[in-house]
Amino acid sequence: MAPPDAAPAAGRRRCEKRRSPRQDEAREGSGAAELCAGPAASRGRDGAGTAGAERGCCRGQRWLGKGTRGCCALRGCCALCGWTGAVQLVEDEEQEVPRKKQKSAEVTSDDAGEVSVARKRPLKAKEKPQGSAARGPAAEALEAAARAALGPGDPREVLSSAFKLRVTREAMGTLREGQWLNDEVINFYLQLVAERSRKAGYPSVHAFSTFFYPRLVSGGYEGVRRWTRGLDIFQKDIILVPIHLGVHWALVVIDVRRKTISYYDSLGQRGMKICQALLQYLQEESRSRRGLELASAEWALHSMGAQEIPQQRNQSDCGVFLCKYAESICRDRAITFSQRHMPSFRKKMVWEILHQQLL
Repeated sequence: MAPPDAAPAAGRRRCEKRRSPRQDEAREGSGAAELCAGPAASRGRDGAGTAGAERGCCRGQRWLGKGTRGCCALRGCCALCGWTGAVQLVEDEEQEVPRKKQKSAEVTSDDAGEVSVARKRPLKAKEKPQGSAARGPAAEALEAAARAALGPGDPREVLSSAFKLRVTREAMGTLREGQWLNDEVINFYLQLVAERSRKAGYPSVHAFSTFFYPRLVSGGYEGVRRWTRGLDIFQKDIILVPIHLGVHWALVVIDVRRKTISYYDSLGQRGMKICQALLQYLQEESRSRRGLELASAEWALHSMGAQEIPQQRNQSDCGVFLCKYAESICRDRAITFSQRHMPSFRKKMVWEILHQQLL
C-alpha cells in the first residue's frame, strides 16, 4: 500500500478499529482517534514529536515515517496504538459525513451498575406524537386553561362565543374526565373544524348541528329543508352529521368528492339505516336545490367496523371520539389516536374552544 503522502488529494486514510484484549490493556488511558486525517503529524505518547510527517497516524500514536507500508505498516498501528485494521482509502469528503452525523445515544445503568448505550433514532416529522408542543402551547398552558375553565364559578358564565353559539362554564364542565360531552361543546367544536377548512390546503367542510338528524327523523325532509337556505352542500368536500343515540354519540361523514357515506361509532355499533336515511336526504336536497336527480347507485354506504377505527374503552368518551374523528378526517389524515389520548384531548379541546382555534 502506498505511503500517506502518495494518496490522492481527495483521498483520506482511516484505520479500522479491531483490538485484542492485550492491546486494550496497552491502550488503556490512551486518547487514540479513529480517523487518520490530520494535516500535520501527531505526537506520540512518549512525547516525541513527529516533525516532517505529512499525515498523522491515529492521534496520540507515533508516525512510522515515509516509506513504510501505509499508515502504521498496514497491520497494527505500532505497539502503542492498539489498532489492527488495514488502512482504508476514503474516496472523497462526502463519505465522511455519516461519521460526523452519528446517532445520538442514551447511556443508562441498571441496579447492578451495568452501563448500556441505547441508540436513539431521530424522530421523523410524520412520527411526531399527538399534540406535539411544536404545534401549539406547552402542556403547562393547556393545564392552566383547563384548571381555570373547569374550576368553580358561575355555571351560566359564557366562556366562549362564536358561530352564533355559546359555551357556558357548565357546558365546558362536560370536558372533565369521566363526563359525557353535551351538545354545546360538540356543536362548537365541529364549527371550529368547519372554520379551519377555510384555510388553504384543507378540504371544504360543512358541519350540521347535533339537532339536525333528530329533526330529519321526526319531520322528514321538510323538517330540515330550511337548514341549508343559501347553501349548496354539494359544493362542499365533506359534510359532518353528528348523531345522538340517547346515551351515545356517533358521527356520519358524507364525502361528496368520493360519493361515500360512512358511519363512525366508537363502540363499534352498526349504522347502515342512518346512512340510508342521509342518502335519501341528499336525493331530496338535490331535487329541491339543484333540480337534479342524485344517482344513488354511484354512492357507497359503509358502517365502519370496530377493527377499522379506534374504539373507546369506557362509557364516557364517545363525544370526544366523535370530535376527534371529525378533526382527523377533515385534514385528510389517517385516524391514529386511541383511548389513551382522551385525557390530553379533553384539555386540548378546552384550550381550543376558549381560543376559538384548533391546534
